[in-house]
Amino acid sequence: MGEPEPAATGAGHGDGDDDALYVLTAALLTPAQFPTVLGDDYAAACAALYLEPYAEGYGLVLGQDGQGARWTVIVDDVSLVAVAIASWDCGMEYDLSPDERSVVTALPGWPLAVATAAPGLPAPHDPEPEEGDPAPLSPPDGERWGPAQRRLGADMVALQWAEWRSQMDEPEDGGAAEGAGPAPEDTRPEGTVPTDVVAGEKAPDAGVAAGPGPSTGVRRALEELSGYLREAPPVGRVRSSFAGGEARMLRADGPGWSLVARTDDMAFVLLDDEPHEVLPVTRGPKLPALLEALDAMAVRPS
Repeated sequence: MGEPEPAATGAGHGDGDDDALYVLTAALLTPAQFPTVLGDDYAAACAALYLEPYAEGYGLVLGQDGQGARWTVIVDDVSLVAVAIASWDCGMEYDLSPDERSVVTALPGWPLAVATAAPGLPAPHDPEPEEGDPAPLSPPDGERWGPAQRRLGADMVALQWAEWRSQMDEPEDGGAAEGAGPAPEDTRPEGTVPTDVVAGEKAPDAGVAAGPGPSTGVRRALEELSGYLREAPPVGRVRSSFAGGEARMLRADGPGWSLVARTDDMAFVLLDDEPHEVLPVTRGPKLPALLEALDAMAVRPS
C-alpha cells in the first residue's frame, strides 16, 4: 500500500478509501515551536523528518489510513495546522483537512506518542514497508534515559512550572536550597521520563564553581548558554514563550543538557549524565542577567 491521500479528514469511521487519512492529532514544526523529541534545535528536528529547515516551518498531521496504519503527513500550511491545534486546545471541534497542494511528504509511523485511535479501524500499526521506504517513525522509549527523554522532561517541567517550583524553598539570599525529594505523581512526564524523576540535592546559583556532583554538569550547561550570547547557536536552541505578566518562559538545549527558566525566577536543568533528575539553579546574582540576555536573542512564536 502506498502513501495515504493527502486530503485528510478527522471524521472518518473506517468505511472509506483505504488511502484516506483519519486525523488524530497535529503538531507544529517551526523555529520557535517544534517537538523537542526530534532534536535540540529546529534544523535537527527537521533533519529527523528528512526536511529542509525552511524558516516558514511545517505542520505535522498524525493519523491512520483506512487499514489502520500510522502515517505522519507533513504540510507547509502552518496556519491551518495552528488553527486546528488552537481549536482543539479550546475544546472545539475542527476538521483538519489539508489541501493536497500543501502536502510536502508523508512518512510511515508517528514520531510522537498518540494515545487515541480512529474508531472503526484496526489498531494503529506501522504500514507494510515498500522498497525504498524509510524506517517507520516511532516515539522514544519511555523506559530509558537519553537526549529525547531529557528534552521531553524539560518540556514537562515548563508545562508544570508551578508544581515543580513549589517544591523549592529558595533562600532569599540566593544561596543553595535543598531539593524537595521525589516529585508528586501528577507532575511527572508520564510515558516519556521514568517515574523516579527527583529534584537535585543542591541548587547552585548561576555562578557556582565547578566541583563534584550535579553542579559540574549544571555549570557546564550555564557556561554553554553564556557562549550562545557570544556566538549565536543554531536556530531554535533558545526559545521564549509567554509565562504570565511580563515574565517569559525560556527553553534552551545543548549537547547533553536542557534548561527551563522563568525570566523573573529561577531555573531547572536536566542532564544526560544525571538520569531522571531535575536540578534547580537558584536566582542568585548572575542568573537574572543571563536569562534576560537569552530572552532577547530567543526565537518566539509568531
